[in-house]
Amino acid sequence: MASVLIALGSNYHQSAHIQWASQRLTTFLADVTLSRILWTPDIQGRSLWYMNRLLHAQTTLSPTLLTTLLKQIEQETQRTKQYVTIDLDLMQYDNQRYHLEDWQRPYIQNLIGFM
Repeated sequence: MASVLIALGSNYHQSAHIQWASQRLTTFLADVTLSRILWTPDIQGRSLWYMNRLLHAQTTLSPTLLTTLLKQIEQETQRTKQYVTIDLDLMQYDNQRYHLEDWQRPYIQNLIGFM
């Protein structure tokens, strides 16, 4: 089993989409732990607010297959560039980190500190 960390974010019907995605991910991940919710302003300066959460879990899926499933879940919500219904990013798979620029974002550091 591999240990994974997944970032969840939404700027449109945030609460509903974060809750739905959190539940959806538990259908194929084991030992799921969810962080608290954190609201953050859009990093591009638009007047949109994001709801963010981290999810830690165990999986037997490969990083490639897991990433494919995450993107399929995003597509299920009719995500667009402006209205991010759900954004799911594989941040870490065992000791391999992804989205390296995101690790320095204050909300990621804040949420990791409380997991």
